[in-house]
Amino acid sequence: MDILFIIDRIELKYFEFNNLVTNFELIRELLDEHRNVYITTIDGLGLSMGKAFTHCYKVFEKNGNIFYDKNDILKQIEDFQLVMFRQDPPVDMDYINSTYIFDFVDESKTLVINKPSAIRDFNEKLHALRFLNLMPENIVTASKSDIIKFLNEYGEIVLKPLNKCFGTGVMTLKKGDKNTAVIIGSMTNNGSTLCMVQRYIPKAIYGDKRVLFLGDKVLPYCVQKLPSNDDFKFNEHCDANIIKAELTEQEMNDFKPVAKSLNAMGIPLVGLDVIDGKIIEINVTSPCYFIKEINARFGCELQKEVTAFILNRVEERLLAKV
Repeated sequence: MDILFIIDRIELKYFEFNNLVTNFELIRELLDEHRNVYITTIDGLGLSMGKAFTHCYKVFEKNGNIFYDKNDILKQIEDFQLVMFRQDPPVDMDYINSTYIFDFVDESKTLVINKPSAIRDFNEKLHALRFLNLMPENIVTASKSDIIKFLNEYGEIVLKPLNKCFGTGVMTLKKGDKNTAVIIGSMTNNGSTLCMVQRYIPKAIYGDKRVLFLGDKVLPYCVQKLPSNDDFKFNEHCDANIIKAELTEQEMNDFKPVAKSLNAMGIPLVGLDVIDGKIIEINVTSPCYFIKEINARFGCELQKEVTAFILNRVEERLLAKV
């Protein structure tokens, strides 16, 4: 089986030894399963007379680490039985254009996870509103007056750009802050750009919980991502900022329909960010599964469970064709 991972440019640059990255753990496990794995980035994708292709690199394992052969290989996308589409945001026009490439890929030949057109149609901040009953109070707007009204109502709010990740550009704002006009102007590009505005949840001081989906299943493992010393949110991937967490029975029951809904859309690999039982964001582009940290804290091998799920999806597709 030939498998292609579409990864972020910065991840390609620091590809080797980077075992904090979910892709690293999955690729290493797939190599252990004797699969042929290749990597590329979105700028390595293209079309030739309507046929999708990629410039890619073959991955290999050595002494427990993974490396890639620097020789460029040209392959048709439909030569791969599986493509793992895991480019990081920002979801800009380069990102959007890369998803269009897969509109020209025969789905009966190549399974793509997560489905690029579904990612294109699902904004991680905005479309969390599909599950409004599980979110904190919120508005999506570019209007200064709307935001000030919301701020006056709730006293403290969080403002988020709609197309970024890793907490980039996310700000808190309290009623009476002397920088209110500046912060709102910066977040909305002076009233021209939509942003997500949410009621600040006081328990955010304890960080947010990463809840993981595999298809219809809510995984029992999760971690709490603690705020960094100089920030109100998690923005540094290190052991000190990631601790073991537990899902409540209520959270398991609440999030099962979310997993089922997203899986039906073609988005089986998902990471929720949750504070006090409320969804603050739904990560579908390249969700981090915190495999290294979860394995250490739960005594499991999460990479094997995720890999088995992925390979089962491919085998189901192949059997359906017989």
